[in-house]
Amino acid sequence: MKFFIYFILLMLTMNAMNLEPYQKRIEQLSDEEKRVLIHKGTERPFSGKYTNEKSSGTYTCKICDTPLYKSNDKFDSNCGWPSFDDAIEGAVKRIPDADGRRVEIVCATCGAHLGHVFEGEGLTPKNTRHCVNSISIKLDKTPDAKDSSMSYAYFAGGCFWGVEYYLEKLDGVKEVHSGFMGGHVKNPGYYEVVAGNTGHLEAVEVVYDKSKISYEQIAKTFFEIHDPTQVDGQGPDIGSQYLSAVFVNNEDEKNTIRKLIAQLKANGFDVATKILNKQEFYKADESHQNYYKKKGSLPYCHGYKKRFKM
Repeated sequence: MKFFIYFILLMLTMNAMNLEPYQKRIEQLSDEEKRVLIHKGTERPFSGKYTNEKSSGTYTCKICDTPLYKSNDKFDSNCGWPSFDDAIEGAVKRIPDADGRRVEIVCATCGAHLGHVFEGEGLTPKNTRHCVNSISIKLDKTPDAKDSSMSYAYFAGGCFWGVEYYLEKLDGVKEVHSGFMGGHVKNPGYYEVVAGNTGHLEAVEVVYDKSKISYEQIAKTFFEIHDPTQVDGQGPDIGSQYLSAVFVNNEDEKNTIRKLIAQLKANGFDVATKILNKQEFYKADESHQNYYKKKGSLPYCHGYKKRFKM
């Protein structure tokens, strides 16, 4: 009886696959890729290339290129496979697994096997974990078209929890992400950065609408919510990962920061903030996002202090 049920489920699953338009691509897959994508196998845990990937972008189907997941929905679950707490609407289909216990997830366009989905684990506020095989997906680092109206700014001013807390309160700021920038290690982990071995600074990515708030307004606030004169960190957080810096995207931003630093120096502040070129931003895992909002407390080493004259 169990074999019969397994057979029926397997046949239903295979019928759901629409791979005919992608035969040329399938022929180019390796045996291991076919084992996972077509025959519903599973990669060994911690062996996939995207398990610890923190770059921004969109994850697409390995076979048909359908966008499946946003990097903003990726989190570190320590399960051994890439984990997402949400999928792009309509991109991923859930079907009963052949084992009769789990729920399989497949690409809604071609039916390629992605992995399994689990709920009720309490790992993120969405309480969902899409457990995906790295071999089933590709990372497209091209900025999302829907975010083309948004601008991005990058600041480092000590513990990223506090910088995020204040900057996300600004009108015109859509969201702020805590992460890492400026080092030599790809996909750094939080404790690697804290140990000071990666060259990264704790930094934030500010996503904002420039029709509502200017880069200069955000930068001014940045200089007033942390101590830009401290040379060895920020408050009690001492170390190279906590230094004050602005990562600029272009010459206009660089000139804006230079102008603000000149104003601060004229006001008697010996500014230690570095101006650095923007590098790849690695978003920290979900436990570090909106930290103080989740905790219901205030930053311990950040606060507002007016430093610019009217």
